[in-house]
Amino acid sequence: MKSVEKIIVLLFGCFLIYCTFDFPDWSDPGSPTSTHVSPYYIEKTLTDTAVPNVVTAILADYRGFDTLFETIVIFTAVMACFLLLRQYTIDEPIARMYRHIPTGTTFRIQSGGKYPRESADFERIDLQYVPYGVVVKTTCRKIIPFVQLFALYVIAHGHHSPGGGFQGGVILGASVIVFAISHNLRSATHRVGEKIAAVLCTLGVFIYTATGGLCMLLGDNFLDYGALAPIFGTDPVMARSHAILVVEIGVGLAVMAAMISLYYNVSSAGKLDEGL
Repeated sequence: MKSVEKIIVLLFGCFLIYCTFDFPDWSDPGSPTSTHVSPYYIEKTLTDTAVPNVVTAILADYRGFDTLFETIVIFTAVMACFLLLRQYTIDEPIARMYRHIPTGTTFRIQSGGKYPRESADFERIDLQYVPYGVVVKTTCRKIIPFVQLFALYVIAHGHHSPGGGFQGGVILGASVIVFAISHNLRSATHRVGEKIAAVLCTLGVFIYTATGGLCMLLGDNFLDYGALAPIFGTDPVMARSHAILVVEIGVGLAVMAAMISLYYNVSSAGKLDEGL
């Protein structure tokens, strides 16, 4: 059976290689893309959308359907990871580790013992002990707000400079992951919980889809942002620019929440208790 599978893979690979001979040469100025599609985007983007960033205009406007389904794929990946990894019935751990913060002493309490409450004096740590790093914790706590502020800038200004929803969402999600790594997973889930991440991911997809649906309600095509001009109080061209910002916000929320949710489940094997 394995031999048959190898033969099928080999034949299919040879077929794909054969098809590449019909592709245009690399950087061929006479290729269909270079003679029809690219020149139009480069020359007409600012006129059509009032967006200087050609890449963002293509992703969120000209190629809006594809980007919408990319966002849906991200949402689907989160749901698949959640269904495969999430554990609702978690056995009581055989022991817990705590750190006495004033002295730095760590101690282990077996199951059934009396656990101290987490406070300014006691901090629960993972069984796979990670040394306390005051420099790491303090540095991350100081820089995370600036990272998140930059992420918001990337999303809000992504249609006028390099950036956008995907990039800003990744930076926002990474800021929460950095907090989880520098502190612990429980502290991160306490601030951005599993339910909040799920709601934000769903909200991001909804914002994108609802924007297209609103265009249809106003008598135009799905994701044809010019129809939103009466709502924004602008001309159709500027309405496309404003709508691109709206859908970028939706993409940013979905990507951020997806990263956080995936990290929570993968790092803790679905337990959301102890993990990297």
